[in-house]
Amino acid sequence: MHFPSLDQWLAWLETLHPREIDLGLARVRRVWNRLGAPAPAPHVVTVGGTNGKGSSVAFLEAILTAAGQRVGAYTSPHLLRYNERVRVAGEEVEDGLLCEAFARVDAAREDVSLTYFEFGTLAALDIFARADLDVALLEVGMGGRLDAVNIVDADVVLVTAVALDHQAWLGSDREAIGYEKAGIFRPARPAVISDPDPPASLIGQARTMGTPLFRIGHEFHYDRPREGAVWHWRGAGQSLDGLPLPALDGDWQLQNAAGALMVVERLDPVLPVDRAAIERGLRTVRVPGRCQRFLVDGVSWMVDVAHNPHAAAALADLLLREAVQGKTHAVCAVLADKDVAGICRAMAPVVDVWHIAGLDVARGAPATVLGEALASVGVPAPQVHASVESACAAAAARTGSGDRIVVFGSFHTAASVLPLLAEAVFGVQSDSP
Repeated sequence: MHFPSLDQWLAWLETLHPREIDLGLARVRRVWNRLGAPAPAPHVVTVGGTNGKGSSVAFLEAILTAAGQRVGAYTSPHLLRYNERVRVAGEEVEDGLLCEAFARVDAAREDVSLTYFEFGTLAALDIFARADLDVALLEVGMGGRLDAVNIVDADVVLVTAVALDHQAWLGSDREAIGYEKAGIFRPARPAVISDPDPPASLIGQARTMGTPLFRIGHEFHYDRPREGAVWHWRGAGQSLDGLPLPALDGDWQLQNAAGALMVVERLDPVLPVDRAAIERGLRTVRVPGRCQRFLVDGVSWMVDVAHNPHAAAALADLLLREAVQGKTHAVCAVLADKDVAGICRAMAPVVDVWHIAGLDVARGAPATVLGEALASVGVPAPQVHASVESACAAAAARTGSGDRIVVFGSFHTAASVLPLLAEAVFGVQSDSP
């Protein structure tokens, strides 16, 4: 099969497999072996967890690039363009390279059916193997043990915050989910855990497998003084005092940055990184849709992909810490398989006016589901809109100087509004590069 455009390839991939999510390594490994099982890079870091994966990859990418390493990064999902998922040397891979990789994967798979994510993962690994990289950063899509990314044995793995999400596939509690996350561990290869309260199953699996653990609060630490825009980090072999605060908003980003620095230390000396590169990476790191800020006529906008109760609680805490003179308007749309009531419960204390909409995508929840969830946590009569875009327009029309608008609930929600904000459709300009 061969298509002339990336859009045609992606449309076809959505129809290739009977199920959107079909966890398991047998099919994807069979095709990878037919491709020659190419190593994506001499050094590989796999990042798993529930929340903070994308930010942690971004920290690693920024720091290692600043140190002069040639880095490949594979992340998901994308916000605006599929190309965001596959980056080489800090640049999104062009359509032509993706199409060529898709064609090679399709030729190798023969009669093997692959999901959209599995197909894309194999294409990314194929691109990286041809890109003369120093290091590949691979973000797990879902879980870990049965995720397509796990066909590659990583030199170092990082597990970020573990929370309840994707329970239909990963299990109903943190212990079950932790077991799935631990599936990316390998014997005698270090695993960094940046969750300060990891599930016991995560620790137990590491011990069973003989995986050396480096845990936040144990083998590495960080702290932020009350005064000054600096923080301190202490690892297994070095201490870094007076580091600049990360360019990403939210206290939880220090937790993600601390985990990334522990990974960097574990990669040394094969990929040496000096303090100057660390500082440059912390100052320049960017992740679209993570507490991304905009400002217009005294009204602040924030767009965040928070889509489970843990992430929503972190977002609410950030909003609570930032004083606002006026009202907080929320624009929210979610997927139906999320803990919608839990998300609403976390955000309800910091929101004055709710603007809700349905998501017209696979697994998207209609506005009525969100409205029922809000009612169940004591939020009366939200304003219902036909789309995220119309909800944002309504919020913009009803706010004034001193108010703020927070858009959240899903990657799809963020993706709906970010192009409009970037194009100043609502008359706003981003103050985030």
